[in-house]
Amino acid sequence: MQYMNKKPFPSPYRPDPQIASLGAQIGDPAQPANFPETILRFRNDRWAETIGLADYDDATWIGHFGRFEPLPGNMPLPLALRYHGHQFRVYNPDIGDGRGFLFAQMRDGDDRLLDLGTKGSGTTPYSRRGDGRFTLKGGVREILATEMLEALGVNTSKTFSIIETGEALMRGDEPSPTRSAVMVRLSHSHVRIGSFQRVAAEGDAEFMQQLITYCLTQLYNVALSENPATQLLALAVERVADLAASYMTAGFVHGVLNTDNINITGESFDYGPWRFTEYWDPQFTAAYFDESGLYAFGRQAEALHWNLGQLAVALRLVSEAPPLVDVAAEAAAEAARIRELMIFEDLRELASASTVLELRKDERELHARLESWKNGQQPITHFHRFCEGDRHAMLARMVWDPSTGLR
Repeated sequence: MQYMNKKPFPSPYRPDPQIASLGAQIGDPAQPANFPETILRFRNDRWAETIGLADYDDATWIGHFGRFEPLPGNMPLPLALRYHGHQFRVYNPDIGDGRGFLFAQMRDGDDRLLDLGTKGSGTTPYSRRGDGRFTLKGGVREILATEMLEALGVNTSKTFSIIETGEALMRGDEPSPTRSAVMVRLSHSHVRIGSFQRVAAEGDAEFMQQLITYCLTQLYNVALSENPATQLLALAVERVADLAASYMTAGFVHGVLNTDNINITGESFDYGPWRFTEYWDPQFTAAYFDESGLYAFGRQAEALHWNLGQLAVALRLVSEAPPLVDVAAEAAAEAARIRELMIFEDLRELASASTVLELRKDERELHARLESWKNGQQPITHFHRFCEGDRHAMLARMVWDPSTGLR
């Protein structure tokens, strides 16, 4: 598996716009806005090195990531991607990239196919009544979220560039007028669960097979099995389960876990009303409009599991139901086994049981810290410093409960 939480290392620029292999059905050509100003506010040279772009001077950087001049050998025109989605579990067929587009694709030193996508780059065919713009404050929040989550080992997109664009925006949920900006993010994929939902809704089995093949061969770098749809679901379950668990260990609340905000590689992205909770609080929410607490801290695993169910439903277009159900059942059984042995159990009951689970010293300490974290006796930030390396991966497996969310 190749995750975006790996440490970056320098690599030459290797353009590889594989999205073209999906043809016109994946998205629509989009024209970037002609902004009155382009003032560079943030450039992520650490991650620019991984795709061979760190040697650009500021003027060249602004030309590509503020004016969106095509990168050499890359996509001639940006694409506003098409997708549907469940938004707070209400199906919406009228969405897509409304204020962003896919701008370029390239390979890194590990041969991963990476995307450069935008936010606030102008209107598209999917903007509806929106202005296609993004606030500078929103850009700062994206930087804070991605940098913190990366430091905590979460599989996250990277804020690649923020350029202020010289417009005064009116917004109903923050003091206005407010300054505008355009953001570029580096991500392992912009194909979402909602991308599959759109194809399923249109009944296009041929394109569904094409999209599945693209994801398996270009994003997961695996050969196709006898049932590619089941193969993709199994890989997505593993990635999204890890993502759910890492949110919990980080004390992070994404806020808007709609199916159009979950990509097929299980990478966290699109940070709007996110928050961190310092202490264990399952009801803690991030979005002021999440009045029911659907995406509260303690319900995120449940929400992501529900989203995977929608992916399985979409894949029914090209697969019989039983193999897809088997994948979900196997994932549930494995998660339950790990949970029963390793997470949030009463250690005294374990010690008195007929079969005693022998724990290494560091695992006993992990259990003790989990208990104090869960009971609100220690801030989650204290727990972060303990969960590092293999311990973090072990914990990620522990907290995923596909049937009910986090125990």
